[in-house]
Amino acid sequence: MKKELEEKLIAELKTIYDPEIPVNVYDLGLIYDLNEKDGILEVEMTLTAPGCPVADQIVAEIKEKMEAVEEIKEANINLVFEPTWTMDMMTEEAKLELGML
Repeated sequence: MKKELEEKLIAELKTIYDPEIPVNVYDLGLIYDLNEKDGILEVEMTLTAPGCPVADQIVAEIKEKMEAVEEIKEANINLVFEPTWTMDMMTEEAKLELGML
């Protein structure tokens, strides 16, 4: 994927927040992989917990925002739970925001 496109996608992901935690899904470490080919984007992601009550809302918002990026025709969001999400996956920025540093 071109660096320019990846930066656009990450910028959009940073506008999507987990309603229960005041940090965006990218900095939380919920996005495991972004792979684009011919305008089709595959997003591999997880949730902070498998039983997350707002999972559908988060997935729908990610799909909507990814498809709003000009180069993306379709976004497929794949929820995975391996590896299991841990707080270690958060960026330094997220940890700072949550007072963990």
